[in-house]
Amino acid sequence: MTAKTDFAARLRWWRRRRSWSQLDLSLRAEISQRHLSFLEIGRASPSRDMVFRLATALDLPLRQQNELLVAAGFAPVWRERDLDAPDLAEIRDALDYMLAQQEPFPAVVVDRRWNLLKANRGAVRLVEFLTGPIAPDARINLADALVGPGVLRPHLVNWAEVAGYFIRTVEADAAADGSVETAELLERLLSYEAARPLLKARAATPPAGPVLAMHFRKSDTLLRLFTTVATLGTPQDVMLQEIRIENFFPMDGVTATLLRGWAAP
Repeated sequence: MTAKTDFAARLRWWRRRRSWSQLDLSLRAEISQRHLSFLEIGRASPSRDMVFRLATALDLPLRQQNELLVAAGFAPVWRERDLDAPDLAEIRDALDYMLAQQEPFPAVVVDRRWNLLKANRGAVRLVEFLTGPIAPDARINLADALVGPGVLRPHLVNWAEVAGYFIRTVEADAAADGSVETAELLERLLSYEAARPLLKARAATPPAGPVLAMHFRKSDTLLRLFTTVATLGTPQDVMLQEIRIENFFPMDGVTATLLRGWAAP
């Protein structure tokens, strides 16, 4: 494909993925529908500023903005660094601070596809209590650990509720970023036994509490936890936009006492 036709195809794809008409997108981008039509059929070539305007109107993540720029024949703008890059030291310090502040309760940092990047001691203690020791160099994907059959699922009393909610979250991610990697993650999760029906399942009874708690049980020990998810507020890097910080909080006093006891010297 030439840059012109590649950009035109991607622009049409994103507009249709958002379920918008040409009029919808032209109004959001504050351009004429005629000009948008010319861009979508390759009759007109976009300027760099026009690519940014359309990407913003389409609410594309930074990674997908780069892809649209490249498709139009421009260099990508947003950098993608590893978390251990020297110029991200302050970011790492901030993440470590948040993980430390969450102790003795669990906290993790994951990427867009739920690969584990960082974890505090509280998270390690919880997982090792449920599943046994973790190898120091183990590569952990929390999505697979939650939805798959052999890690957290045997200990998660309300697995169907929690996994169903999580799978719908990944489905929303796949719709938002339009990436092959997120789509593949969704299909992998749905391939696990009993997972696919959860995508459309809805609770038969009203919710019992204000949030959906995770109910873990091992032998006679029961832990009830809920989570919060945070992101960096003003990312200017592809990787930093995609990371999530997930904090786990006790849903009752028994769980809080147990987690604090595990951390006691």
